Amino acid sequence: MANESVISVVDKEVKAEIKVEVKSESIAKVDPKANADSEYESIHSKSPLFYDLYERKSELKNQTHYCPGCGHGVVHKLIAEALQELGLQDKTIFVSPVGCSVFAYYYFDVGNVQAAHGRAPACATGAKRSCPDKIVIAYQGDGDLAAIGTAEIVHAANRGEKITVFFVNNGIYGMTGGQLAPTTLVGQKSTTSPWGRRPSNEGFPMHMAELLATLEAPAYIERVALSDNKNIMKARRAIRKALEIQRDGAGFSFVEILSPCPTIWGKDPVEARRWVLEKMMPVFPLNVFRDHRPEMPAGNQPPHRSVADVLEITPKAGKLDASKTVHAHRFKDVKIKIAGLGGQGVLLLGQLLIEMGMREGLEVSWLPSYGPEMRSGSAHCHVCLSKERIGSPLVSHPDVLVAMNEFSLRKFAPEVVSGGVILYNGASVPADFSVPEVQVVPIPAAEIADKLGSTKAANIVMMGALLEETECLAPGTALSVLEDKVKKVSLLEIDRKALNAGRLFIDEQAHIGAVTQPDGFA
Repeated sequence: MANESVISVVDKEVKAEIKVEVKSESIAKVDPKANADSEYESIHSKSPLFYDLYERKSELKNQTHYCPGCGHGVVHKLIAEALQELGLQDKTIFVSPVGCSVFAYYYFDVGNVQAAHGRAPACATGAKRSCPDKIVIAYQGDGDLAAIGTAEIVHAANRGEKITVFFVNNGIYGMTGGQLAPTTLVGQKSTTSPWGRRPSNEGFPMHMAELLATLEAPAYIERVALSDNKNIMKARRAIRKALEIQRDGAGFSFVEILSPCPTIWGKDPVEARRWVLEKMMPVFPLNVFRDHRPEMPAGNQPPHRSVADVLEITPKAGKLDASKTVHAHRFKDVKIKIAGLGGQGVLLLGQLLIEMGMREGLEVSWLPSYGPEMRSGSAHCHVCLSKERIGSPLVSHPDVLVAMNEFSLRKFAPEVVSGGVILYNGASVPADFSVPEVQVVPIPAAEIADKLGSTKAANIVMMGALLEETECLAPGTALSVLEDKVKKVSLLEIDRKALNAGRLFIDEQAHIGAVTQPDGFA
């Protein structure tokens, strides 16, 4: 109050001078370039590993992802600094699953993959094996890694996958309201253990670093903590070392990070840090549990084969290389849904189409869906053919529907986009069936295949019709795929005829006598 009374008697000019001096000083602290004579030098700044703008959904744009005092922000900074120092930004793939860790993709300007709950090590394994030159990071919380993801982390470590796992352990389910986690301390209360954790009822806390250290394959395992500045610096060194081990190809590296969760613990940030030091660290002692290069037995390494070789799309000697077939793809992408009954070759037809797409240099995806019945159950698959990378294999609104039976026709026809095409396995469209602004082409594929010698070839008749109607892929590529995939000579001959029959039907019979729908489409 005394200071206020003094300021109140200062004249306006002095007040102005004070305001200007304070303003210029604050600018100098924030931006040294604003004042050439400034004594301040910027030492710490936001890492270039982070996006310039942290985007949020419109309804949450004024909220932060992480609570005040949360350890995730600190861990993010330590990882970003390590990647920056090692020059690994453009080589990094970040895998984040369900939980507070999922928000990582809002911050890190690297390759990002979002995984299902607990499955980050499995996804990271796939990413690393398909891109062995990349740095792959699995970033997980305790409920995610030690509960639903126990099997994934144990087996990834046991295989010695050359990935790095950062395990943020705050002893609680933070995002979903504070349920008991595998690492919750004895006596610690949670929404699902209101009397505190009791070993006789909920078991003891799981020690993941110690558990994984019993395996032979891991190269580096350490537990660190975010309790104070000294331990944060130790965490920084551990994070960097784990990344260096992966960079050098040494093997599986794992860093467990004891982290505060002030909001769910019901503590202020300072108290939460102290709780990590006084309560968590005695139960989860800091230590380097493993630091060595595991020796793998020689002579048992799997053969290294190219993707083309594994998928059996490498052209055989003396044969035409179908991948070099020149075909005009007059589309950006084509989305196809194929539906029918189990046993009608629905899924196989989709597989043949994507095989053809790959050989013609397109991006492809195939997603099957079928009931528990192996035969006679409903089945359908989603096929995407694209000149660009495919974001999702799911086809909600197909450009083309191949309906192998009436049930599939009625079920999926409303999903077809305006101006799309339906190829229906039948002599005629049901009298009471009509879909606005969609071209419906009935093809008696089963009858045609039966006359050729096998009703099993009905799906190949439909494939020939699809190629002729849409011109999305070359018939020559289709024939090449059939020759590689069909091993039985007699069936291959029927398939050749079926492919040609489907094309001829579209050219010569499909639109003869077609009935016009009210919207003008046949």
